[in-house]
Amino acid sequence: MHITDEARLREIVGEPAAVVRDKVRQTLSDIDRAWLAASPVVFLATSDDHGRVDVSPKGDPAGKVVHIVDDTRIAIPERPGNRRVDGYLNILRNPHAGTIFVVPGRNDTLRVNGAARIVDDADYFDALAVTGKRPILAVEIDVDEVFYHCSKAFLRADLWKPESWTPRTLPSVAAITRMVMPELDVPLVDDRETDEQYRKYLY
Repeated sequence: MHITDEARLREIVGEPAAVVRDKVRQTLSDIDRAWLAASPVVFLATSDDHGRVDVSPKGDPAGKVVHIVDDTRIAIPERPGNRRVDGYLNILRNPHAGTIFVVPGRNDTLRVNGAARIVDDADYFDALAVTGKRPILAVEIDVDEVFYHCSKAFLRADLWKPESWTPRTLPSVAAITRMVMPELDVPLVDDRETDEQYRKYLY
């Protein structure tokens, strides 16, 4: 049965505790800055003017995945990729964006939401250079909301326990593409070979 109103939703899930309800802030604290500096990966969520949603992972060495412009603005660099730029096209049509910053080994995460824009140069691009290469673009986000998300999801997933990982039980992405879209005639290569090729062109 579909849930169509908040009253029914609350009947099932209940009300959040006050500390959870009121934890949202509008500026970055010193500990937020430390968390962002320790994070090597962020998930950037955007949607277009019709509400179609995209979530894209962004990864770099810790300290390079995000730049803190000031207490109310962050910037996420763009590196060479597949050129689909789904999230960037969304931002051009709808500036609202959400992020989740992950620190390896930590089960809680930091969420930063706000209004995004794309920039092609800024003073901080030099600080975001990796192996001497500056980002090609960056997404600046003016902070509307910043808060920590509890650890339950990652705990349920046993995310950081290697014994729970089964990466080689699934076929490579190339093999999957050949199965579901044979008309593309994708060369059949192992993911490990693909990763080695990607490593040559990360920056």
